[in-house]
Amino acid sequence: MAEDIKTLDDLKSAVSGTEAAVVTQAAARREPQRDDLGRAYATGKRKDAVARVWVKPGSGKVTVNGKDINEYFARPVLQMILRQPFDVAGVAGQYDVQATVKGGGLSGQAGAVKHGISQALQLHEPSLRAALKAAGFLTRDSRVVERKKYGRAKARRSFQFSKR
Repeated sequence: MAEDIKTLDDLKSAVSGTEAAVVTQAAARREPQRDDLGRAYATGKRKDAVARVWVKPGSGKVTVNGKDINEYFARPVLQMILRQPFDVAGVAGQYDVQATVKGGGLSGQAGAVKHGISQALQLHEPSLRAALKAAGFLTRDSRVVERKKYGRAKARRSFQFSKR
């Protein structure tokens, strides 16, 4: 028995099958998830903002709450945040996005839409998952505002101390 298995690679292949088979099984598990209209749907969250995002192949038009991206997110920084998933995946201008977002402020909403776009892109085209995951776009940013505590001015700040 020990003579049959000469190297560590032989042991691995004997235990789990060939490495190529394992890779193809991993790739076969992820299939595109699209609706009848060819769209992929995902939910993105950031702070208190929640975005519902639909992605479909198109000319690169991005609509947020019925308005164009330039109209809804007037600041160039927020527009750049929304374009990041497309640039990282290398598919800029190839997908149309329709998003509805509620809650939070503009910065949180932009982060929520970015998270939703990233999730929807990897559902529409599973081969883009590696690039989006490496950039950290598929992870929900869990940082939220800390709650105010009683006996405090804010979450952590104390009231001003007076000795006399």
